[in-house]
Amino acid sequence: MPKQFQFKDNARTQLMEGIDLMARTVGITLGPSGRNVILEKEFGPPQVCSDGVTIAKEIELLEPFHNMGAQLLKEAASKTNDDVGDGTTTSTIL
Repeated sequence: MPKQFQFKDNARTQLMEGIDLMARTVGITLGPSGRNVILEKEFGPPQVCSDGVTIAKEIELLEPFHNMGAQLLKEAASKTNDDVGDGTTTSTIL
């Protein structure tokens, strides 16, 4: 696949759309009244989950620049999970 390049405001806008989508998806699980998310699995039944890092790991967007933004938050959630073990949803939203 050929490489795609975007610059300045267009690149920033595309990345932010992916970041916002990830934050909104993971953010609904925050707090004591947080909701569950159903994750479609390639094999087996769907998984019901309320863990921010698990949800973040499953998100992959079709648009390459949106996906890059989502991957940035995925790395932040994974790092928080590795270092602290909790707070992945909060770190994703922040």
